[in-house]
Amino acid sequence: MKRREFLSNAALIGAGTSLGLPTLALSSCAGAKSKVYTPEELGMYSFVEIAPDGKPLKAALVGCGDRGTGAAHQFLEAGPNVSIIALADVFPDRLEGCRKRLKDKFNNDVPDANCFLGFDAYKKVMAMPEIDVVLLCTPTHFRPDQFKAAVEAGKHVFMEKPCAVDPTGIRTVIASAKVATSKGLTVITGNQRRHSKAYWEGYVKVRNGAIGDIRSGSAHWDQGAWWNKAQRPEWSDMEYNIRNWFNIKWLSGDHILDQAIHNIDIVTWFMGERPQYAVGFGGRAQRLTGDIFDFFSVDYYYDKNKKMLTTARQIDGCETNVSEQVYGTKGMFTTKDGCHIEDYDGNVIWKFEGAEKNHYNQEHIHLVESIRLDKKINQAEDLAYSTLVAIMGREAAYTGKDVWWDDAIVSDLRYGPTEYKIGPLPDYHEGKAPVPGHAPKG
Repeated sequence: MKRREFLSNAALIGAGTSLGLPTLALSSCAGAKSKVYTPEELGMYSFVEIAPDGKPLKAALVGCGDRGTGAAHQFLEAGPNVSIIALADVFPDRLEGCRKRLKDKFNNDVPDANCFLGFDAYKKVMAMPEIDVVLLCTPTHFRPDQFKAAVEAGKHVFMEKPCAVDPTGIRTVIASAKVATSKGLTVITGNQRRHSKAYWEGYVKVRNGAIGDIRSGSAHWDQGAWWNKAQRPEWSDMEYNIRNWFNIKWLSGDHILDQAIHNIDIVTWFMGERPQYAVGFGGRAQRLTGDIFDFFSVDYYYDKNKKMLTTARQIDGCETNVSEQVYGTKGMFTTKDGCHIEDYDGNVIWKFEGAEKNHYNQEHIHLVESIRLDKKINQAEDLAYSTLVAIMGREAAYTGKDVWWDDAIVSDLRYGPTEYKIGPLPDYHEGKAPVPGHAPKG
């Protein structure tokens, strides 16, 4: 696709275009509109307690670590007549640990013949005609190629967030998402807040003008230090990197992607538009391993002088804040102290009072429900654009330069090796985080 055509298509990131929802205006959320949208018109999910029964759904798990094993549990709890029949991972201990937990908790026995090891193990899963669904839960770097393979094989997909660590991967995901739509495949992504009834009810209120015209937003994931693993003598560089993947930038994309993507995605969804450029800073202060930052602060600039502030921090002893705010001409939507809307005098206009199912479970209920009831849901493109917003912020902090959307969407920036094998990684240097002003790329 020519660059001009790609940018034109990329600009249309309305809050749900890939979900089959009505295209939303990018200039404001509701202010001048007289139409009142029903939840159904905006694409709100059913939020049933359990997915309906139907034909057996057989799934494969790609990536058997803690998050992958958790996703497998949630898939098996989503509804009746579902099973995990294949597993794929690089490490035997991870695969066997997951396999045992599925057997012990759910009596879900995965046969030896369906357990695959190695960097190409996912390809063997995709070649199994009896597989209906694949759960993609490896470190983020591998997600674009695995998603592409799943779509080409005609599988429904659960894809963990984020979906790529660089613009090269983002373009692969966007292209594959369009193919998935053409094939009628369901793609549910791991940005769980989009599977929250509270967020959805707040979104409907905002779309119907409860806060007036949207002017700005803020997204925060600020917490204490996260997990890390030191390299053992028996581990090669590649094995160490994968076992400590969260702290390795070519595998996780840094924590502004892996965690703050949740908050960035919500503001992107509610605002319904893309930033023009990002300016930010960050650094490394306390982290014990890896090569990523400990903190980020990014300003995103939009059309008509709109802005979004994003902060992401993982440092012990500091104030915590995991929340989103969307500011309008009449008030604000905020998730601090529960999803609610208040005016600028502090009066609460609306607050979610209902019960919420665990979002991790709810997304898998929506996955099974979408497939069985033929309710087409494809969240991949939405996640791709939100992930690119996070990538812009990361690169602005890494380089100390402004990063423009039009440049990011066509950038050839790619992180990580091009050949995958257990052994040395000459381009990886433990503890060497990017230095703003002359940050290395790749």
